[in-house]
Amino acid sequence: MMSTQFPWLTTMTLLPLVASFLIPVLPDKKGTVIRWYALSVSLVDFALMIYAFWQNYDLTNPDFQMTETYAWIPQLGLNWSLSVDGISMPLVILSGLVTTLSILASWKVKHQPRLFYFLMLAMYTAQIGVFAAQDMLLFFLMWELELVPVYILIATWGGQKRLYAATKFILYTAIASIFILVVGLAMAFYGDAVTFDMRELGLKHYPLAFELLAYAGFLIAFGVKLPIFPLHTWLPDAHGEASAPVSMILAGVLLKMGGYALIRMNVEMLPDAHVYFAPVLAILGIVNIIYGALVSFAQRNLKRRMAYSSISHMGFVLLGIASYTELGMSGAVLQMVSHGLIAAALFFLSGVTYDRTHTLMLEKMGGLAKTMPTVFALFTTASLASLALPGMSGFVGELAVFLGFTMSDAYTPDFKAVVVLLSAVGLILTPIYLLSMLREMFYGKENAELVENRVILDANPREVFITACLLVPIIGIGLYPKMATQTYDVKTVQIAAQARNAVQLVAHQPIPSLSRISAAPSLPKPASSELLGIVK
Repeated sequence: MMSTQFPWLTTMTLLPLVASFLIPVLPDKKGTVIRWYALSVSLVDFALMIYAFWQNYDLTNPDFQMTETYAWIPQLGLNWSLSVDGISMPLVILSGLVTTLSILASWKVKHQPRLFYFLMLAMYTAQIGVFAAQDMLLFFLMWELELVPVYILIATWGGQKRLYAATKFILYTAIASIFILVVGLAMAFYGDAVTFDMRELGLKHYPLAFELLAYAGFLIAFGVKLPIFPLHTWLPDAHGEASAPVSMILAGVLLKMGGYALIRMNVEMLPDAHVYFAPVLAILGIVNIIYGALVSFAQRNLKRRMAYSSISHMGFVLLGIASYTELGMSGAVLQMVSHGLIAAALFFLSGVTYDRTHTLMLEKMGGLAKTMPTVFALFTTASLASLALPGMSGFVGELAVFLGFTMSDAYTPDFKAVVVLLSAVGLILTPIYLLSMLREMFYGKENAELVENRVILDANPREVFITACLLVPIIGIGLYPKMATQTYDVKTVQIAAQARNAVQLVAHQPIPSLSRISAAPSLPKPASSELLGIVK
């Protein structure tokens, strides 16, 4: 069954993977043909998704669109089911843009180029598949497909401690994936009807105890990917050792899978449990913001500083998800899109700097503004966007989260005041660690050994083009936020309304005994509630 005339989503999902299988047979000894081939495939796929969404996606419709469903493995109940809505569509476009630019950023890869570009294209398919999948098993398969390329890319093209970082990444994420499979199967087999369709799973009535356990399982799985403290420790190691193009995808796209899945699975499919966990998400968001900023300031490795900065910024996504307001939820989605662009730019420029200096240690840099004025200007612009300078996308996203949480009627005034004040600490710390980084890199004391032994060159046209492709939408969204928000506004309104309805329905009562999880009927839901003493 297919509701669109042409299988746009299937085509854009499978094209990179199918095309990657031709790489081993391409006649190319120096890697030139393979580079152009991979870039061409990614560009075609990106152009395809832009055209498909422009022609077929209705911005005023909050429901799933462009639905494509095919029986894949009927014996397992597995369907190839794809669809997009206001939450997934902008993230698919973000994946296309960041992955295409990361392939262009990989232009100098000479070590095993066939394997490198094969993995990049395979990962491209997995990213789109995660955001578009509407079958729980298909979602899990795409989630797992993304893990293997990242592991190999870090382990093969990473830094000196690449094997440690890659192993830590795969252990954290693979173990977390078990929770997705277990909870997904439990939800699919609960009740009389067995289904893996995510829309039907969201319509089932689960006992509250079941929802709470399922929510906790999903939170652990997606919290590793986001990442949420204390499940974050794999990220600085992975970023510190990964090459710049891999870090662009890791920070620009893969972290957003965690935020997307929290909204799709936890908020939409388990709204009653979200009432109990929303204050927890808000508290974890505060911890992420402050902890990430403080630890970032202490880092001497440039990419590790950027990694902890990402942890801090993802805390705002948690606050937005916990807000119960349209504005807060909109801010969470905008923060994911904005951070994806900003983080990709910062990690790419970190790679550009490393190519010239052959070091990531801040104390070994200094005085680079003289020899790399273009890199300095681009790095400063991206850093200002990261610290939420007005006129940049980061400012709009974080402001929407703050205002959305402040306007929420679900929490007591005291709790909202504490959350907002503590979160504001992150806004103070972010300029400190970013501006001090810029000062040390570009105006600090020159490294005599670096100046004597290396010819430092400024950014070339390819590097300027890649950065500009990321900075233009960052500034565009900052000046005209509707450019991004109109793609998902109707969906975030729907999700926030559903979450508020759950607050009204779920009573303040003791969490039911876990032994009652198997009870077929859902628990009674009185008309009003007060949750955990902080939710009205």
